Amino acid sequence: MRHSHDVDLPVRVDRADPAPLPAQLVQQLRELVVSGVLRPGDPLPSTRGLAARLGVSRGSVVTAYDQLHGEGYLHATNGATVVHPDLARSRVERAEPHPDDRSGARPTAPPPRRARDRPMIDLTPGRPDTARLATPGWRAAWRDAAAAAAGAAAPPAQGAEPLREQIAEHLRLMRGVVRDPQDLFVTAGARDGLQLLLAALGGLAGRPLRVAVEDPGYPSLRRVPERLGHRVLPVPIDDHGLDPARLPSGAWSGDWEIDRAPDAVVVTPSHQYPLGASMPAARRLELLDWARAHDALIVEDDYDSELRYVGEPLPALSALDHGPGAVARPPAPGRRLGAGGHVATLGSFTKVLAPGLGVGYLVAPPALREELLRLRTDLGNPASAVAQDAMARFLADGGLRRHTARMRREYRRRRDLLGAALAGVRGVRAVPMDGGLHAVLEFTGEVAFEEQDVVARAAAAGVRVAALGSYWAEGARGGRRGIVVGFGATGAAPEGDALPDALAVLARVLTAPGPAPGRAVGAAR
Repeated sequence: MRHSHDVDLPVRVDRADPAPLPAQLVQQLRELVVSGVLRPGDPLPSTRGLAARLGVSRGSVVTAYDQLHGEGYLHATNGATVVHPDLARSRVERAEPHPDDRSGARPTAPPPRRARDRPMIDLTPGRPDTARLATPGWRAAWRDAAAAAAGAAAPPAQGAEPLREQIAEHLRLMRGVVRDPQDLFVTAGARDGLQLLLAALGGLAGRPLRVAVEDPGYPSLRRVPERLGHRVLPVPIDDHGLDPARLPSGAWSGDWEIDRAPDAVVVTPSHQYPLGASMPAARRLELLDWARAHDALIVEDDYDSELRYVGEPLPALSALDHGPGAVARPPAPGRRLGAGGHVATLGSFTKVLAPGLGVGYLVAPPALREELLRLRTDLGNPASAVAQDAMARFLADGGLRRHTARMRREYRRRRDLLGAALAGVRGVRAVPMDGGLHAVLEFTGEVAFEEQDVVARAAAAGVRVAALGSYWAEGARGGRRGIVVGFGATGAAPEGDALPDALAVLARVLTAPGPAPGRAVGAAR
């Protein structure tokens, strides 16, 4: 909290106004509280300091403060005067002018604060549990990074070298990707990395790109190329992810409205989003062959490959494209990408650590590295120097590996809990998932569920989930309906984990023939 002498309030006195000076101060200070300029707990200037600034007697300020004390707007604590902590800004109605303000009469006190409603339990997907992250190692990494920030230079455009070295080591050990730190770019996350890639590739092409995306797929990654003016080509997936034969210029006999292959394909091969398919090795090799034949870039979003519960994760596409000891060759005349350079990998620490971290990475194809570096130099690196230093320290200490192993066990427990809680619900099938932070509950048709109705009734009962249909491209819903339920960050119930209560509510919503009773979460507790 600031000291009272640090506060400089926008109040003044008008000696031409016939109203007494204390009444002028009361009206202005009350309006500052009502309008939200002053909030509960904010300190006010000392009576002596405010009187000196306004050029009035201290007694005028004391009189004004005393009146506001009596009205319930101000509170004295530890020798300081603050806006009363019990005032809830959202509950304070804008005060109408009191006709007797000028006479110093006391107006009606603001209404008391009501108890807050019980918070919604948010089971929308993609949000990790951050409560277990505050370990001594995590705090030490940030403390040391903050201490080292004073006087430190801004990190290079490509990202801090210690962090790129640690990411390269992490990829080697965890994903089988052997790359030089010079091939890595620190980003602010997957979307930032995708924007950078498309800008570089579009600059080389000299025209808007054709970008194939999985359908269904991650909506924000589909919107990035659209926002940048490129053409998006939704490609249907099957139980093994994206099928290269269904790409334009592939083996599929279907009708595409373009006669040229895409310039880039955005895929999630390790854990397709949202349906969870893992692309088998044979299809990965087929996709690489397709990219080499059409001089196309595969953008691999490796967003939560570490969070796998069944078996070992398959190698990243980048590892297959650029194996250990491989030497990338420059592009042949007339081509943009060279051998061993048809895959760019996007990674982020947000799904494993915290969504607000804002640190990720891009494993760049050799042929695009110089253009990417020029772009990043012009645009600057959006990841803060402190965050980059803290992540480098956390990785070097082995903190990420330990945290991932700990959370993998916890998320497996939550996944099993979700499956058990909803196993007997008629008309709902849990799509098998080998990893990740969410589950897909597909409607089988046995019960006439409507996605938006189920989502709305769940929200009315206190649980927020997502509609499966929202992950398909506009006009191509694919005929599959259901809901997507996250189990990463579930909030905290008074007794602890909120997930069991939320799943009980969701089971009642899915078995109730009509609208669910209002906010059943409270009853469940």
